[in-house]
Amino acid sequence: MAAPLLGHLDPLFLHCMDDVQALLRYVFETENRVTIPISATGSAGMEAALVNVIESGDEVVVCINGVFGTRMRDIIERAGGRPVVVEAKWGEAIDPNQIEVALKSCRPRALALVHAETSTGVLQDLTGLAAMAHERDALLIVDAVTSLAGHPVGVDRSGIDICY
Repeated sequence: MAAPLLGHLDPLFLHCMDDVQALLRYVFETENRVTIPISATGSAGMEAALVNVIESGDEVVVCINGVFGTRMRDIIERAGGRPVVVEAKWGEAIDPNQIEVALKSCRPRALALVHAETSTGVLQDLTGLAAMAHERDALLIVDAVTSLAGHPVGVDRSGIDICY
């Protein structure tokens, strides 16, 4: 409490940020230099991820099997995107075959999904989803708020483009 604060323009702050980024890369299992901390809630991370890549009219395949998939859809709509919804009952994982059908039904800008749906605890298997998305020139956006550090996410290994 008696130590002086370190301002964001202080040269020492850059060293602190480098350390934070290195630790985040370790947890996210990525070498991506564009790994940044967001001092906010998971929903703010979701909004930051989505509104920075979705433009008006973009189609986005969004998987809904709980509260946070629904929130993704709402943010996509507010950003002017057109959600193509793949839905499962709350408490069940999304069927990858349904995701593939949805991706082929449109010209998606992205595939957005929750890795572990916080509201139900359901874990979505990421195997093969990046290949499906990238085959359609779509980004893979993954909400790992609940799963990160509790279950392997492996951003680079899984082919995830944006993860929060």
